[in-house]
Parts: sequence; structure tokens; C-alpha cells
Amino acid sequence: MTELIKIATLFLAGILMTACASNPAENESVRAELLERVESRWEALVARDWNRAYAYTSPAYRSVFSPELYRQKFSYQVEWELTSVEFLNYDRRAAVASVAVRVMSRSVKQTSVASAALGSVPSNLVEQWILRDGQWWYSANL
Repeated sequence: MTELIKIATLFLAGILMTACASNPAENESVRAELLERVESRWEALVARDWNRAYAYTSPAYRSVFSPELYRQKFSYQVEWELTSVEFLNYDRRAAVASVAVRVMSRSVKQTSVASAALGSVPSNLVEQWILRDGQWWYSANL
């Protein structure tokens, strides 16, 4: 009987530790910080402030790619409008989160009647963000 009580006690302690580890208030704080960083990065992209957008990339990315190389990824032929950001998933052990970003894209230079008629086009992007040393960083696709 004593062995059964020990097992039950360990089981309940495990459940209690799991409940404490997934503190809803902490999760909401993590989400809010992440979404704020995502929106701030996209505000920089919409404003074509490539240096400010570059600052949101992970330290590992910045150790390999210069701001000049980062800027070359973008075109001045497209304008964006951020329409929404949605938290999708967070893997606490890996410290990685997925976020859905919805933007409207519009060609600046209308090259055909079709592109002029098309106007703005919605895009749904899924971004990966990593949490390092208490800060969220955009994990750029290479």
C-alpha cells in the first residue's frame, strides 16, 4: 500500500509541475511579445526600412549575412500592406513559434493591363520566430 501511495504522490507531483510550467499568464505574455515583434518588423518592411527590418533577424543570420545582402532580397516593385498577424504555435522546448502573417501586395509598376486590373493580391505567409535570451528573432528562410 505504501508503494501505491508513493506512485500516486509522484503522479500528482508530475501533473502539478506540468500545470505550473504551462502558466497561462506566461504564455499570453510570450504571445504578446512575439506578436508585437512581428508587427514591428512588418511595419519596417512596409516602410522599406531595410536596416530596421534586418535588426529583427536572428543573431545567427546576422553573423552570416550583411545588411547589404539582406536588402538585396527585396524589390521596390511591390508594396505591402499588413492586414493581420496570428499566433499559430509555440514549441517551448525548441523555443520556436509559428506566426501567420497576412499582407496585401500590389505591384508599383503596372506592366500590363492584367496587372493593373488585378490590383492588390492577398498573401498568407507563415513565419518562424525563435526565442533566444528572452528576445524573439525572425528566423529568415535562406
